Amino acid sequence: MLNEALFTEEYDEMVVVKDIDLYSLCEHHLLPFVGKCHIAYMPSRKIVGLSKLPRLVEMFARRLQVQERLTTQIAQTLNDVLQPRGVAVVIEAIHMCMLMRGVEKQNSKAVTSAMLGAFRENAETRAEFMELIRSRGGLVI
Repeated sequence: MLNEALFTEEYDEMVVVKDIDLYSLCEHHLLPFVGKCHIAYMPSRKIVGLSKLPRLVEMFARRLQVQERLTTQIAQTLNDVLQPRGVAVVIEAIHMCMLMRGVEKQNSKAVTSAMLGAFRENAETRAEFMELIRSRGGLVI
């Protein structure tokens, strides 16, 4: 899916796409979980069309899933295809199994992350990404 949207570019700063809507179905309980996915990568001569990142999230989220695996699959796929200096993925989701059955905690949210390359090895790079996804202000169209 990503191969037709790869471009050679000398850009080497962080690329972030945040607040990607996410809808999936928990394979343990067959109940939905919904949330936001935030993705960043640091290119090494290859970039991908920005619209492909939400498509990648959707492709993996359409399967019966667990949030932990979903997070890792997105990060690993980007790492394998782009071979960047680093990849970061954070998913924040609300799980219906926690809201409507069992523990019934209405305000709980699960947060998972996968940090590869520069995001794992460099605390400053990781902190910059976390700050960028934390800021909720910005562009209104």
